[in-house]
Amino acid sequence: MEEAGKETEAAAQAAAVDGSGLVDLDQALGGAGVGEILTELDAELIGLAPVKRRVREIADFLLIERLRSSIGLQTQAPTLHMSFTGSPGTGKTTVALRMGKILHRLGYVRKGHLVVAARDDLVGQYVGHTAPKTKEAIKRAMGGVLFIDEAYSLYRPESERDYGIEAVAILLQAMEDYRNDLVVIFAGYRDRMAAFFSSNPGLRSRIAHHIDFPDYTFDELVSIGDLMVRGQAYFFDPPAAEAFREYLELRRKQPLFANARSVRNAIDRIKLRQAARLVAAGGRVPAKELMRIDESDIRQSRVFRPEGREGDTFGKA
Repeated sequence: MEEAGKETEAAAQAAAVDGSGLVDLDQALGGAGVGEILTELDAELIGLAPVKRRVREIADFLLIERLRSSIGLQTQAPTLHMSFTGSPGTGKTTVALRMGKILHRLGYVRKGHLVVAARDDLVGQYVGHTAPKTKEAIKRAMGGVLFIDEAYSLYRPESERDYGIEAVAILLQAMEDYRNDLVVIFAGYRDRMAAFFSSNPGLRSRIAHHIDFPDYTFDELVSIGDLMVRGQAYFFDPPAAEAFREYLELRRKQPLFANARSVRNAIDRIKLRQAARLVAAGGRVPAKELMRIDESDIRQSRVFRPEGREGDTFGKA
């Protein structure tokens, strides 16, 4: 708590009212380090303009609440629990990580770390097993953010002996009891999350911020691929760049396409093929060849074969 207190105090001092009664908002934002985090988020994630705008709005609101408190204005502790909805690979975990840092810099949580949990981390398989598992996840997340992926899997109405409801009840209590030092983010597909919240009105009422993550456009996926490749000190030569665009056109039409996650999986496979090609050829090559991705490294993908365009499985590249 002491570390978070110092961060908050620094932000408050940076925004002290001067002799003319003015509050320097730019100085307050910079002093808390929130602007830096928002800039990092913008650089790290391509697209997602509505998401970035909503994150900035939340950060702005929390900053103003801290400033109001620092000059003696009446404030009410904001509800910080959130819901992130959208398809896999749309940046939900990355945004949750940055959100934890923002909350820490502004003094709303002690540490700002992120703990990711799924159903298996919370729900037991026999009586008396769920409570300790869920409480352990909460304990690890104290002072930061508990990110529950595919949260709708906690509710299985078709099973009378499912213990997911017990986990939800424990989470609800923790969200209320530790609201000043724990933020819970529920994440998953938007339609399933809507059903999940409908099944538990008490849970919905504790969620202050609902953020929807759109799927990436084709051009955004191409840019994500380029960014990933360059970030790992590789590059597409012109024919390879065109082949990669064709690959994405085919891959995104297949089942279980996971946006940026599928792009990352594809690039990992491409790098494996590049390495196999170079070693098989042997001999002496320019150092630049260790970076260059050839068209053939991409077109070997099963996505280009007729049989690979049907019934595709998750992660196939």
